Amino acid sequence: MAEHYSAAQQEALEEFQSDIGHLNALSNENRQRLLMILGSAKDSQGLKVNDLAEAIGLSQPATSHHLKALKDIGMVASHQEGNIVYYYLTLDDTIARLERLTAALKRRNSTTAN
Repeated sequence: MAEHYSAAQQEALEEFQSDIGHLNALSNENRQRLLMILGSAKDSQGLKVNDLAEAIGLSQPATSHHLKALKDIGMVASHQEGNIVYYYLTLDDTIARLERLTAALKRRNSTTAN
């Protein structure tokens, strides 16, 4: 049976679909922890992979895997100095995506309340 959605519901569904990579990344506890650590970092140049791995209790390869997933969708970025890679938050795009999703859900909610 086909579902019939209002325009507001369809917009919310489209936002969910376009943001699935971000939502999946945010659903992983280790990635959430990495974001929290990076968000509270006092060092403006970022944090080293080994320091992040130690902070969350994962191996360096596992931490690098999670950082790559976050970097691929633009939640974190990195820069290299010699052979040391530093990671830092770049959440502007993620925040904008979540704001669009929230706005679409609010529009959907306001159309069903009327």
